Amino acid sequence: MDIVFLRGLRIETVIGIYDWEKGIKQPVILDLEMSTDVARAAASDRIEDAVDYKAVSKRLKQFVGEGRFELVETLAERCAEIIRTEFGVRWVRLTANKIGAVTDANDVGVTIERGEPW
Repeated sequence: MDIVFLRGLRIETVIGIYDWEKGIKQPVILDLEMSTDVARAAASDRIEDAVDYKAVSKRLKQFVGEGRFELVETLAERCAEIIRTEFGVRWVRLTANKIGAVTDANDVGVTIERGEPW
């Protein structure tokens, strides 16, 4: 199993359980690891044979940026579902970081894994 990764994808979205959070956009940062077999893409040197991380990035920016979430868990689950169904990824590890959500903590969030590794 090979891994295509995308780290530090910053997206502004409406996220939170408190009334004041429901009226503002806050940053979340996504880190992704997606399973693939890079041999075919390496042999052909064609993006059509690879996991297109730019297309993944654009899709998640659109979805998260237009979305409204109460929980970071919901955001993570929906993003993992998009990656697996729309991009044909068998396994994904996704960390959703709601930076600044807890006073005196740099990061807070969730890491999930969905699908089956090779």
